[in-house]
Amino acid sequence: MPTPSDAEPTRMTLTCYNDTHGYGWRHVDLFVHDARGRELNWVHWEVAEDGPDAADAVTAEVEPLLRRTSEWRHGVSAGGMDFWVADAAWGQP
Repeated sequence: MPTPSDAEPTRMTLTCYNDTHGYGWRHVDLFVHDARGRELNWVHWEVAEDGPDAADAVTAEVEPLLRRTSEWRHGVSAGGMDFWVADAAWGQP
């Protein structure tokens, strides 16, 4: 992942959601942030069900080297949607 400086560390987080409003688009986001917390990049993939258990299962299939390194932290958006965030890192092949 390119950064302003090769010495600058990055941090990755996974985010999953409840389809509270019935939009029908369930997904997991992987965000990359710089040391100041600015978003550098993101990618997402679909998941069949809501919540952390489904996110863990699909991530193991889609990105088998990506590891969750923290517990899921629950939050609620301003629009009332449940979401969870966890730290992540790439493992070794």
